[in-house]
Amino acid sequence: MSSATAQATANIAFIKYWGNRDNALRLPANGSISMNLDGLHTRTTVSFQRSLPYDELIINGKEIAGPALERVSCVLDLVRELARTGDQAEVVSENNFPAGAGIASSASAFAALALAASRAAGLSLSEPALSRLARQGSGSACRSVPGGFVEWYMGTGDEDCFAASIAPADHWSMVDCIAIISDLHKKVGSTEGHAVAATSPLQAARVVDAPRRLDLCRRAIIDCDFNLLSGIVELDSDMMHAVMMTSTPALHYWMPLTLEIMKAVQNWRQEGLSACYTVDAGPNVHVLCTEQHAPEVETRLRAFSGVRKVLTARPGGAAQLVQER
Repeated sequence: MSSATAQATANIAFIKYWGNRDNALRLPANGSISMNLDGLHTRTTVSFQRSLPYDELIINGKEIAGPALERVSCVLDLVRELARTGDQAEVVSENNFPAGAGIASSASAFAALALAASRAAGLSLSEPALSRLARQGSGSACRSVPGGFVEWYMGTGDEDCFAASIAPADHWSMVDCIAIISDLHKKVGSTEGHAVAATSPLQAARVVDAPRRLDLCRRAIIDCDFNLLSGIVELDSDMMHAVMMTSTPALHYWMPLTLEIMKAVQNWRQEGLSACYTVDAGPNVHVLCTEQHAPEVETRLRAFSGVRKVLTARPGGAAQLVQER
């Protein structure tokens, strides 16, 4: 038996990934930029065992079958092909934050899986290769492999479609204050949402404008320019949700409190707080702010009736190997 344990953080996209030009390979319709979230992680142990008749998946102590196991097995098959082994694997994974609620649990999960599985199989993949492997389990997982502030290059195909760091975690003292409105697993997952993105008449315009938004966001990060970042991040989030709402079938992830918080954050910024919002595929609101304003933002978010809790995360590092044997 050979096993390895790896840990990876969730990430929050500043420029969103929504829609694929190849669903099987998870090649995105546009590039994206994100920040890893320190302290919000998945830890995964993969054990290849010759005696196992099939792959086993245990998440937070519960054995999982069906589509989730099939998705994990697809990544394991890629690893088995590279390592030239037919051994099945036991995968034991734990999140320390709500899964399936729009906090990129699949990103941290498949980044950790890619690293743990490849090392357990005796492979030492480069960061781009590891990012590519994680991408085939969950697109946004490729961004949780490198550290800090990360850009996912759409590339021309599988080989050059991976993520790399724009800046390390300590480049900018940014805080993500996440207002948890619901920690329930969303009814329509991101994979299903990506598949219908092209049915929206707004998706084509969103994709065409993506390079401009990427350039502005990249510049804002490099220059630590919060004013520039806030405008482009909120615009990009709203554009993605506009596509969701106009897809067939329509996807409505916002709840009344989601919109209330979004409006409040814009008002706070006019009052002088360095804060902006972004919302992934779920109702929970990520409020990005500078370190000096984080305590005030967190206090204000907790004051909303209906906010169950507020999670805070600072820029996180790369996926890392915890144990190998």
